[in-house]
Amino acid sequence: QVQLVESGGGLVQPGGSLRLSCTGSGRTVSTSGMGWFRQAPGTEREFVATISVSGGITRYADSVKGRFTISRDNAKNTVYLQMNTLKPEDTCVYYCAANSGGIATKRETYEYWGQGTQVSVSS
Repeated sequence: QVQLVESGGGLVQPGGSLRLSCTGSGRTVSTSGMGWFRQAPGTEREFVATISVSGGITRYADSVKGRFTISRDNAKNTVYLQMNTLKPEDTCVYYCAANSGGIATKRETYEYWGQGTQVSVSS
């Protein structure tokens, strides 16, 4: 059974930074397009960032472009989301997801999901 486990969430002040990690079982992460999504209470889960299997192609939501960076280490079967200049509106549960078809921005294309990690941005 494929498992994705996120870590690195927490409480941070506006303007601060956090780095999320997502590690997968087996070789799921190293052979999949990976994505980060987020969801606030009462809202739909939204796309944040995605990265190709090789790491050479990335895509970002406009709301995080220039502030967040997605990266991966296939040797460690791990994908990261570096979040800088955090804003209160970034407060959400963040999920990583794996897509055997490669890089993708649509939630529906992802086959495997982690359990999520809470990010809270508040003074």
